[in-house]
Amino acid sequence: MPQHCCTGAMMTCPFGVAPSTLNVLPKNKMLTSNMAAANIMDNIPMVNIPPFGMCSSPSNPTVAAATAAALGVLTPMPCVPVFPAPWAPGTPTVMLGNMPVLNNTSTLNCAYGGVITFSMPGQMTEMTP
Repeated sequence: MPQHCCTGAMMTCPFGVAPSTLNVLPKNKMLTSNMAAANIMDNIPMVNIPPFGMCSSPSNPTVAAATAAALGVLTPMPCVPVFPAPWAPGTPTVMLGNMPVLNNTSTLNCAYGGVITFSMPGQMTEMTP
């Protein structure tokens, strides 16, 4: 059963070397497990989603440049994620700030080919006002 995500949810990227933790600003004034609840628009790099350590995606321009400089040896570079669209699909039947609530089955596509997924939603109970 999908669970709502909040501040503290753990995320992974297949091209990152480390997990990252979702940060949700309390702008929607909704808590779940005493943490700020997330909606699908909580996808801002460096604000909601910190880097995943080093990036190894060949689509990342800095990785491509470093790899070329190393004569074709894949050279990971610091992760600076880019998200062209919000999380999908969210929970369309539950709205938070006029947007669907974010749940742990949602994914987020990075412009460099990574698909961000949740390994832990950050809470284990339902949302409360």
